[in-house]
Amino acid sequence: MQENEFNNDYLTGRERIVRAGDLELWAEDFGNPEHPTVLLVMGAQAQGIQWNDGIVRRLVDGDRRVIRYDHRDTGRSSTVDFAAHPYTVADMASDALTVLDVCGAQRAHLVGASLGGVIAQRLAVTHPHRVLTLTSLSSQPLGTDMAAAVQRVLEGAPPHPSELPPPKPELLAALASSFPKPGAFLDEYLAARLPLWRVLHGPVLPFHEGEYRAMEQQVYERARDLQAALNHMFAGASDTSATADLAAVTTPTLVLHGTEDPMFPPAHAEATAAAIPGACLVMIEGMGHTLPTTLNDRLADEILHHTGRA
Repeated sequence: MQENEFNNDYLTGRERIVRAGDLELWAEDFGNPEHPTVLLVMGAQAQGIQWNDGIVRRLVDGDRRVIRYDHRDTGRSSTVDFAAHPYTVADMASDALTVLDVCGAQRAHLVGASLGGVIAQRLAVTHPHRVLTLTSLSSQPLGTDMAAAVQRVLEGAPPHPSELPPPKPELLAALASSFPKPGAFLDEYLAARLPLWRVLHGPVLPFHEGEYRAMEQQVYERARDLQAALNHMFAGASDTSATADLAAVTTPTLVLHGTEDPMFPPAHAEATAAAIPGACLVMIEGMGHTLPTTLNDRLADEILHHTGRA
């Protein structure tokens, strides 16, 4: 299903440009504005439209207002000269709050995937009055130093006993060749990206290449600058949060994670749930580090059930 291909007014996205200081952030709003708001926060280097339309549709059908948006340096949002104006995860969290402000949502259910989960966790720590519920999806605990674990893998050293498991070696190899040279044509871009999605998807669920090809073509066509998204790696590495901060979270929390996640193996989900008082951990059998359309209903239903309890 293509962007905005819905059947009625509430299921048609209302696009807007959100001003956040000198930045422009693209956002899209679905559903009845009177319904509880769900803010979908994507991961590093990912655009808001990578929250599948099927998930959005199911949430709206469940009487939720849904907002998805492009982070700075992705999609139709502003790009940043990172060397001149470096930013952090805290700044990206501030962007999320600005999106809510401009959309008129004083409080929201936060659903964050991968780095988006870390951003959502941070907001639950720093702005609990804005967060109705927290859903951390395919993510890791706030304050995890993944760069150190990855460096050990690249050096051939064994993981440190105190560290959470690093990404799978086959994923690191796929990541190394996943970004083509600047100015690459669409075919070159897809040739570089599809092998990465195959690894991220995991070995259990059927891999439908056409689904990922269509998604990446949309990403390619929407981006102001595809290379700018790499700045998210530097922003993530500069985060000064600590996992211990999660002990202060009182927001009802759901940790959703795939059993086959090659980026953040299941121990990351277990650590996140253990760090947040009262968090509920739900493992999705066979899911990797992607949002395949075959899981749209399952993921949306878990979010609806969790947000409905608030």
